[in-house]
Amino acid sequence: MSWFSNAISSTLGRKLLMALTGLFLITFLVVHLIGNLQLLADDGGKAFNIYAKFMTTNPVIKTTSYLLYASFIIHIVWAILLTRQNRKARTVGYAVSAGSTNSTWSSRNMGILGTIIFVFLVIHLKNFWYEMHWGGIPTVKYEGEDVKDLFTVVEVAYTSLWYVLFYVVGMVGVMFHLFHGFKSAFQTLGLNHPKYNPVISTIGTLFSIIVPGAFAAIPIVMYLKSV
Repeated sequence: MSWFSNAISSTLGRKLLMALTGLFLITFLVVHLIGNLQLLADDGGKAFNIYAKFMTTNPVIKTTSYLLYASFIIHIVWAILLTRQNRKARTVGYAVSAGSTNSTWSSRNMGILGTIIFVFLVIHLKNFWYEMHWGGIPTVKYEGEDVKDLFTVVEVAYTSLWYVLFYVVGMVGVMFHLFHGFKSAFQTLGLNHPKYNPVISTIGTLFSIIVPGAFAAIPIVMYLKSV
């Protein structure tokens, strides 16, 4: 397995892992958004609670979730390693900095954006994911079956303006992170081509705006309903 350890310890190997885990997390965002949109259904939380129960009890989903956790960890750790490696490589500063002409703002500030997203994830997972699995959430009955009422937990959280603003800031961080990460993943995997690069760029830009924007809209709408 020396070839594997050598591969993941190399800069190229780490970038490949970053790209693969990044694309997997992008797929997760779409699935997660579809589920979260159930929060806006005018049914007292039934659709969302049933969705949440399915996501935490279905064997296939539960198995996939372990891959998701591993992807988060690998993506974060490798991002830190690559950032440190890049800083060490720049032992002598440039006489003239022309970063704005050579790269985008998001690509130059991936460390800051990653930190914002990491803080958001820790608080978000504690408030919802942890509560779903180990919190004392009351249950409701749907067709004679007890289901944890996670909808009420979310609904209460989104009555707080500060938490809604915190969520929106987190999604802004995700948006800028995706601006660079989406296109960079395809480039790292060698899936870019002069003919298709404009299409990839357009899809990446639209995805980076629409998906985080939809996520951010959910707590905003729920907060406005509660006022």
